Amino acid sequence: MENDKQRFKLLDTVYTAMMILPIVFGIILKIFTTPLSEGISISGAKIFFTIKLPIQDLPITESQVHSWLVMISITGLCLFLTHGIKEKADTKRQHVAEWIVENAQKLVDGNMGEYFSGFAPFIAAILGLSAFSSLLALFGLYAPTSDVNVTAGWAILVFFLITYYKMKCGPVIYAKSFADPPLLAPLNIISEVATPVSMAFRHYGNVLSGSVISVLLASGLQGLSAIVFGKLPGFLGEFPFLQIGIPAVLSIYFDVFSGLLQAYIFAMLTMLYVAGGFPADEYYRRKALNKS
Repeated sequence: MENDKQRFKLLDTVYTAMMILPIVFGIILKIFTTPLSEGISISGAKIFFTIKLPIQDLPITESQVHSWLVMISITGLCLFLTHGIKEKADTKRQHVAEWIVENAQKLVDGNMGEYFSGFAPFIAAILGLSAFSSLLALFGLYAPTSDVNVTAGWAILVFFLITYYKMKCGPVIYAKSFADPPLLAPLNIISEVATPVSMAFRHYGNVLSGSVISVLLASGLQGLSAIVFGKLPGFLGEFPFLQIGIPAVLSIYFDVFSGLLQAYIFAMLTMLYVAGGFPADEYYRRKALNKS
């Protein structure tokens, strides 16, 4: 019995470390790989190194590394919340785990219908990965959602799912959907291609613009502080008084609220596009005919 308790506590420690250490590693990596500079610097994801490949070289960037760190942290969180799970919830962590599962299932059932009930884990994964990636900015780390390559990868995956479910009744029905009505066929094709593009750029653009605005405003407040308080004696004239508090308030909006909102919007668009493209009536009609 005592050994079971010790094993339980040990696993809890391991799962907690999985949640925290990736973020700590990311902060340490940033400290050792970021050169000292003066003023503001707005740039894309840093390239750590490049793997030589026959067709095209593969750069390993902050976006890829931080995405893996987020996935490890989320995995640790999931293992921690479900560790020691029982049939009847008697711990706070199990209540939290059940709340997440129940609300993810309700979200999918309410927006996609019973046929897509199994999509709940996928949608929960999208929400978690997107939200936690944006929240990395709170630790001074580069948010993977600020890289269009990351959001484009997610959007392409969703596009494959949309196409797969649109073709559930066969490629002929799928092709006919572009000619409804015939005169709008070119626009329908463009709209199909524009779906992943708009999803990728919407998410990336909103997160990146928030980061840029925060940096520019923080720099502006530093300059304004020097103008207003620059004549104070000693270090008081150099201290950026106006940078205290205001950037933190903006961070709550751009890094927290906006990041979580974009994660929710991306998940909602995924559900609506996949479920909306599925020809349910035709699918169930054919299914009924096959049974008869």
